[in-house]
Amino acid sequence: MKQEKQTKFINLENADRKWVVVDAKGQVLGRLASRVASIIRGKTKPTFTPNADTGDFVVVINADQIKVTGKREFLKTYSHYSGFPGGRKVQTFEELMAKKPEFVIENAVKGMLPKNRLGNKLIKKLKIYKGSDHPHTAQKPEQISL
Repeated sequence: MKQEKQTKFINLENADRKWVVVDAKGQVLGRLASRVASIIRGKTKPTFTPNADTGDFVVVINADQIKVTGKREFLKTYSHYSGFPGGRKVQTFEELMAKKPEFVIENAVKGMLPKNRLGNKLIKKLKIYKGSDHPHTAQKPEQISL
């Protein structure tokens, strides 16, 4: 009699999580964000489970040196609405990169994660820093190139 194989579903206790460092210097925003989102989600692992948090922690360094293609640097806008009449604030990509470049990468990655409670947990595994130094050396992160 043939033995059937069981599909193993990984839960939080069995998930093998690592820390990964990604250098954003000279990378294109959308391509970097999609690869980071797949690492955070756990899609790069053979133990991927769609309904569980099995991905790795990602530390992005040099966030202020990211690129966009074409005229997006001048045309791309980010808007925020306060809830009050006339409370819509619009900032361009160029303005945000000067003030807080971490938000640009976080916003791009967040848009590529699930829009539910799992997505809210996953975005907390993303750490973004302007410069090349980060406080996560104790976790022994592994440097990868995308």
